[in-house]
Order: sequence, then C-alpha cells, then structure tokens
Amino acid sequence: MAYTPISFAAGTNLNAIPAPAKQTLSANYLDFSTGWAQQHLPDLYEKEVERYGNRSVASFLRMVGAEIPMTADQVVWSEQGRLHLSYEGAALVAATGVVTIASSGTHAVRVGQTVVLKKGALTVKAYVSAVNAGNTTMDLVRYDAAAFTTQTDGSNPDFTNGACDLFVYGSEFAKGVNGMVNAVEPTFKSFTNKPIIIKDKYEVSGSDASQIGWVEISGENGQSGYMWYLKGEGDTRARFEDYLEMAMIEGELAASGSGAAGVTGIEGTEGLFAAITDRGHVATLDWSDSDSASATETLADFDSILAKFDKQGAIEENMMFLNRTSALAIDDMLAGMNSYGAGGTSYGVFNNSEDMALNLGFSGFRRGSYDFYKTDWKYLNDASTRGLIADINGVVAPAGTSSVYDQNMGKNITRPFLHVRYRASQTDDRRLKTWVTGSVGGNITSDLDAMEVNYLSERCLVAQGANNFMLLK
Repeated sequence: MAYTPISFAAGTNLNAIPAPAKQTLSANYLDFSTGWAQQHLPDLYEKEVERYGNRSVASFLRMVGAEIPMTADQVVWSEQGRLHLSYEGAALVAATGVVTIASSGTHAVRVGQTVVLKKGALTVKAYVSAVNAGNTTMDLVRYDAAAFTTQTDGSNPDFTNGACDLFVYGSEFAKGVNGMVNAVEPTFKSFTNKPIIIKDKYEVSGSDASQIGWVEISGENGQSGYMWYLKGEGDTRARFEDYLEMAMIEGELAASGSGAAGVTGIEGTEGLFAAITDRGHVATLDWSDSDSASATETLADFDSILAKFDKQGAIEENMMFLNRTSALAIDDMLAGMNSYGAGGTSYGVFNNSEDMALNLGFSGFRRGSYDFYKTDWKYLNDASTRGLIADINGVVAPAGTSSVYDQNMGKNITRPFLHVRYRASQTDDRRLKTWVTGSVGGNITSDLDAMEVNYLSERCLVAQGANNFMLLK
C-alpha cells in the first residue's frame, strides 16, 4: 500500500513561530473554550469551604416537641377553663347594685355566693342577693355599711356607674334554709387545626449524575464525596426538613375572603407564632438598653413576664428560645445577681442533669418559683430566615405535658404542650416520604433521563395551653 502524506491547507503551520523577543504569547498555551492554562496544575484546595457552617435552622421542635400520627383531616382538642369564677369589665349600676356581665354575656354566679368587687382603686366585698333568669345580671349588697354611691376614696369619687372586676370567693347561708340553687358545669373550649401538605423535589440528569468532580464536598446530613449530585440531594433534603419546622412555626390560616383562600385546596395552618398571638401572650421588651441601669430595667422587664405567667397556669419549668440580643441581655442580668444562677435550678426536664442541659446548649436559672432553660435559637439569628426581619426576640414555651380532653376517646389524655401531628395509617405514612422517579439511580419508573427525588410531608402543629406561651418582641 502506497503511503499518502498528510496534506495541510494553505497557511497551516505547526512549527514554532519566531518572535523578535522571548515573551509570553497567547499561542504558547493550550487554549480550551475557557481560555485557561490547562497544562499547568493549579494549587488546588480539594475540600469545599463551608462558608456558613451548618446551615440548618431546624432545632426548636426537635427539642420541645413530639410527633404523633393522626388519621383525619383535622385535629380537635379541648382545653379546660378556669376553676374559679371571675369577670372583667362588668357594668355596675351604683344606685341599685346591679352588675351586668358584659364580657361573656352570661355568668355562673349564684344566689348566696360572696364576691370581691373592684372599681378603680376601690375594693369591697359583697353578697349576691339575686340573679336574673338569664344569668346576665346579679344584685349585690355590700358587707360594709356604705352604699355603692358613697364617696370612700379621695382619688376615686365612689363606686359610680362604670366598669368593674369581680371574683367569687365563697358563699354564706342562713340557718335552716335550702342549699345552693343550680350547679356550675366545667367548661371546655375546643380548638382545631388542619395539616398542610409540604413538598419539594431534587432533579439531576443522568449525565450529571455520572460526573466526578475534583472538589470534595460534604452536606448537612454528613454525606461526602466527589459527586455533586450527592450534595445537591442532601442539601435539598436538609432544606426540606427545615421547611417542615419553619412551616409549623410561621404557618397562617387562610382567612375567609383572602387571596390564599381563593386558591383551590389552600386553607393554611395555624403555626406557633399565630397560636401565641391569638391565644397566648405577646410581650414587647426592650433588651437593647445601653445605659448604666440596663440590668435593673431588664430585670424589671423580665419580672413582668413572671407576673403574666402567675395569672395563667404557672408552669414551673419553661424553655426560652432567644435571639442573640435577648440572650446576651439575660446573661448580663444574671451576671449582676449572684443569687440567681444554675445552683437553684432543678433541671427536671433534663432528668435533673445540668450536664445534659449544657450538652444540648441550654443554661438554666431560677427566678421566683420558675425554672428557665435558655438557649440561642438560630432561626431568629440566621440572615436567611427570621434573622432577616429581626422582629421577634424569642419564644417562652412551657416544658413537659398538659392534660386535655380528647373528644374521640372521651377522656382526658396527656400530651406535650407543643407537638406535631402528621398523617399516617397502615396504608401510607406521610410523616416524611421520599421516593425516586426517572431512569437514573437504579430505580427506573419512566424514560426520563434524570433522577427526581421527591419529598412530601402532611402535618400540623398543636399548641395546647397557648395561654402559657409568650412571644417576645
């Protein structure tokens, strides 16, 4: 076979090009599409830098909550009312001693009971002499010799017409008369919440799933290696798990007539912030004082929290999840109080172990009759979550469990104050579903040249006894 030499088109020259001086030319480099000098090995850092550290913000519900399955479209629970009878904003007619309950419309006070009545700075004790048939009014007579219209205090002219508060403290009956007429039934108030369906997806093509990178990566869930899709899938899962918590914290019910309610199938759910705002306490405290008396002011502010809890369930142990400013303010407050510190804290919620509390990032202190376990809440500090808005300083949540009436079971049951209900049955567990579709990754479900990792959860939050929670702003 005859040899045929390679022919070049006119102008083609593979020889070195003479130059008038020794210098670097673009032609000296192997130029790929990027123009990068590929023949020289760069000084390569083979480990991806974790610029923001652990980026997950999910921690709150994992620490204070529990997850309980449910099989219905909504969860219903009932909370018992107060044991004792008290009414605010009652309307008093001073000339007759008739009191009308304005706040609730009706009352449970009975003839023969005794009450403490307060109007302004004046306080008197009175006897219930009559109650109208509709339980909307009651007739009071004072135990002292003064009339309701008599001036008794220089700063307050008298018990003239206006709003007053009262509570029942007992009863009194004459000899040989019948007993109490009627009875007081315990009150229950029912609350509901509905689960929402939360979804996400990660997708990678078959070609990209086969690529090997030159930088070692690591994900939030501990995965590592040189295949980027592993990190992408892991990050998507970590983000989705954060969304599961964030949705339970930030969730809102779609109000009737709202734009959200107009979208088919969108109803919303009541999250923690909404539950506390609606049924709990919202305290606006100034934790940013910088003057010399800031410690005293902060302590006074903190004691105002205790005063509110005293009027509610007075739960002894409470968890405090705070942003950085509030956490440091409380640290400064405690630093100036030698008598208040970990020494007086029981750590009952941590099996009476201070070491366990510290290992979980909590520090404890006691004020009055309350134990508080304080920790930083990353969700309120992170610039990509609530830290971006910085309008909430923290949440105070009771630790332990509460007793509520279960209408389905017909009895009182014990549940954590704060817990998540998720849809689950023998057919489908929707706590956290993950499945793969496509033709990549060993699970072939279609001819799509990609791997789709799907995530789904259906859940809602139950905040029992929200009157014992406080939102700090």
